[in-house]
Amino acid sequence: MKRLLLFIAAAAIVATSAMASGEKALKKLMNAEFAISQFYVDSVNENKLVEDAIKGMLEQLDPHSSYSTPEETRELDEPLEGEFSGIGISFNMLQDTLYVIQTIVGGPAESVGMLAGDRIVQVEDTVIAGMKMRNTKIMKMLRGKKGTKVNVLVKRNGSPELIPFRITRDDIPLYSIDASYMADDHTGYVKVSRFGKKTDEEFNNALNDLKKQGMDRLIIDLTNNGGGYLQTAVELANNFLDRGNEIVYTQGNNSPRFDANANGRGKYTDGSFRVVVMVDQYSASASEILAGALQDWDRAVIVGRRTFGKGLVQRPFRFEDGSMMRLTVARYYTPSGRCIQKPYTAGDRESYDKDIYNRFLDGELANADSIHMPDSLRYYTLKAHRLIYGGGGIMPDVFVPLDTTEFSDYYRDLVARGTINQYVIDYVDKHRKEIAGKYKKLADFDRNFVVDDTMLADLQAAGTRDSIALDTIQYQRSRNLIADVVKALIARDVYADTGAYNMVINHRDPIFKHAMEVINDKKRYESLLAPDAEAKE
Repeated sequence: MKRLLLFIAAAAIVATSAMASGEKALKKLMNAEFAISQFYVDSVNENKLVEDAIKGMLEQLDPHSSYSTPEETRELDEPLEGEFSGIGISFNMLQDTLYVIQTIVGGPAESVGMLAGDRIVQVEDTVIAGMKMRNTKIMKMLRGKKGTKVNVLVKRNGSPELIPFRITRDDIPLYSIDASYMADDHTGYVKVSRFGKKTDEEFNNALNDLKKQGMDRLIIDLTNNGGGYLQTAVELANNFLDRGNEIVYTQGNNSPRFDANANGRGKYTDGSFRVVVMVDQYSASASEILAGALQDWDRAVIVGRRTFGKGLVQRPFRFEDGSMMRLTVARYYTPSGRCIQKPYTAGDRESYDKDIYNRFLDGELANADSIHMPDSLRYYTLKAHRLIYGGGGIMPDVFVPLDTTEFSDYYRDLVARGTINQYVIDYVDKHRKEIAGKYKKLADFDRNFVVDDTMLADLQAAGTRDSIALDTIQYQRSRNLIADVVKALIARDVYADTGAYNMVINHRDPIFKHAMEVINDKKRYESLLAPDAEAKE
């Protein structure tokens, strides 16, 4: 009841100038909750009643206003805050066993001697091996306050006895740069997975490192990046835009216009430093702010597919119990004035969630000609006056169709049932030292290691054991894809480098291949940023 009164009081403060009808609605809501709690025939859970009421109200609004419980709020905040307290491992749960993929350098687990390939079978007095526990439950057991201790028992290949470890939890960083490496002698590649509190620092560190390696052009990979903090997108855009260039502005009925402009301290504002941004249908929110700003100012070529189309700004309202309401308070606009929020019907979340699937059915993901934009959504870039569109995501300058030629049900089943992951775990267990000794550097492994027919035959046998019937036609269709995925997963495990997967697998990504072609062809790059034939006079 107390939380409801606080919620109503906060709403009342915001709405001091509300019309009488609004005040009556608030009073009606409070009276309804009071009547239910005092006179309903059975006992009620008032907290749940209030939560359900908040959820019900938000469901009638836009698709991005939402409510989260205290636990859900912590899970939402954690990736964006950039750290948590735990033991410092990356792991997979396969066949009911926790397998350590990587120990974080300098982290608590590494400091006591835990190794990649170890299997944690017990945490404190609880056996976790073979117990079919959810990942979230296991993470709760391993995580805890900094300075607290946790006891684990580990099974290690070659050791007949379980090994006990007593680990002191510490702050563990969560990185938002998944990979950064030199894609060729001149081209740096940076994969940004989210826009968190520390992303700008990570991004600048990555660029500084690549610069030392000879980078004079850059590919920023925002595919599958669902966004994060708006301010972080502004900070990343600062690197490439001149002082005073607008990056984004937000505005809503009850939120005055707010403009974010470049501060002029960017190191890569010179147009001779080529920039290509990779996007796809899952690039959303802050990803679209960054891509939209660089496109509007003709500062980068956007390559890929139309982005998600999330142009709504949420403000968090936190409650005393740790729960949170994220309420849409404004729309954001790119510098040219585009609002890229895709259309939605208030209260109809189901149709909104099917948008990407409908794009697939309509052929948009495979063919640019299937995208039809009305003239009312025409905009123009701010320097070259190229024609661009608003009204539902960022349209790329170079469209790249979704490639499904190597996909098959057989490959899907090998992935979905964890067969490929388990095969890689078993293979690395047996060959880790051999691989690391033969290929001293990841680049050597990438150039020379081959997933041969013997390995693939073993994988097929593993699939049969997992009740995945071998379909030879589908296997041949997906053979090269399967081999490349296996190789990339081996690289990630052996070299304890999250970027290893991208380095090995990127060569087969059509968006990456087009990005490389564009950025290494100066004439084509410049022509894509040249004035459009339909530009305004």
